[in-house]
Amino acid sequence: MKADYYSWTQTLVMMAADENEEMRSLELSGQVGFNSLPHQVVRKLVSQGFCFNILCVGETGIGKSTLINTLFNTTFENEEADHYEREVKLRSQTYELQEHTVKLKLTIVHTVGFGDQINKDESCKPILDYIEAQFEKYLEEELKIKRSLSNYDDTRIHICLYFIAPTGHTLKSLDLVMMKNLDSKVNIIPIIAKADIMSKTDLGNLKKKIMTELQSYGVQIYQFPNEDEEVGEINSSLNARLPFAVVGSTEDVKIGNRMVKARSYPWGAVQVENEEHCDFVHLREMLLRVNMDDLREQTHSRHYELYRCCKLQEMGFKDTDPDSQSFSLQEMYEAKRREFFKELQHREESMRQMFVNKVKETEAELKEKEKELHERFEVLKRMHQEEKRNLEEKRRELEEEMNAFNRRKVAAETLMGQALQGCSQQPLKKEKDKKNFFSLPSACSLSSGRNLN
Repeated sequence: MKADYYSWTQTLVMMAADENEEMRSLELSGQVGFNSLPHQVVRKLVSQGFCFNILCVGETGIGKSTLINTLFNTTFENEEADHYEREVKLRSQTYELQEHTVKLKLTIVHTVGFGDQINKDESCKPILDYIEAQFEKYLEEELKIKRSLSNYDDTRIHICLYFIAPTGHTLKSLDLVMMKNLDSKVNIIPIIAKADIMSKTDLGNLKKKIMTELQSYGVQIYQFPNEDEEVGEINSSLNARLPFAVVGSTEDVKIGNRMVKARSYPWGAVQVENEEHCDFVHLREMLLRVNMDDLREQTHSRHYELYRCCKLQEMGFKDTDPDSQSFSLQEMYEAKRREFFKELQHREESMRQMFVNKVKETEAELKEKEKELHERFEVLKRMHQEEKRNLEEKRRELEEEMNAFNRRKVAAETLMGQALQGCSQQPLKKEKDKKNFFSLPSACSLSSGRNLN
């Protein structure tokens, strides 16, 4: 921000100087040496290295990892995903690549689980949040007092390769909604994945349908710049081939006397780098050889600037019109600070009032519950007393029954004792009578004997 402000000030000074005197053209008498400035810039950039970030959006198993491996002619480590993810997750992986003397820091972001959910309403949100989070990180670094953008690890997405399923019909509603939400945040390149399963006629018809739907729904995809004379013709031909129908493969197949990247089938082989078979060569030429710097520039000058503009407007910053007076950053800061404190006080008062109301509501609820508990306690107390009285009555009745039982028991024991006593005396009387009976004849014989004598 500070450097931009100084450059803007210098531009105004130069414009004012141009109004006062005409610019003069001078011819140099000999070589000075500032024609080597481009070479100095190139050497500096090559020593620093470059970064390039790719976002791959597509359904699981559509061939995203295979195409990336084929593009860079290497095998990147990537975990296989299944179709049972509950939500869309973004997996970012960074690699250090080098081609001759040029170093490239490549970041590949995969959308794991995209399109696998039954309810696809939330499929777009994680991707959009990730892109905006990278913009937010760059903006925070840019607004720092001590910043180092030259050494900053730029994670902003430079291109989105959107993989379209080769259904042969048209775009899905999820594809249209997703690309419509992405077109203002990232450069979109639509790709028909696994194009070898379709015939050339069906593939051409599908391309026309996709481009027609994108135009009718107002989806703005990345258009290759054709203003440059060197690459204008190439980019015009590339624009005519959108969306790219690609085939990816890391398998080397022998075709004739040479080994090529291809996919083998019982009826033959689909060569990845054969322009008659697919658009892989055109995609690689567009992405890596011709327009990589333009993609980086478009990300910074268009998508990031749009996000930055909206974000600063939300923060209260605004540009002045040419006719209006210039503003002071200090005054704007003070005004924004007062506005912030006023809003903070308002929120604090609202929270305090909300807390008071909540406390009152809680107290009323507690009193009501206390009343209910007291009433319930009184009911339980009455029930307890009633049960206690009933138990006392039952206890008295039981004691009376026990006393009556004991009396009956004593009477029965008395009668039983008397009966047993009577039974025991009767056998003794009988035995006595029996003895008397047997003793009676002997007495009679004795008396008769005496009489005889």
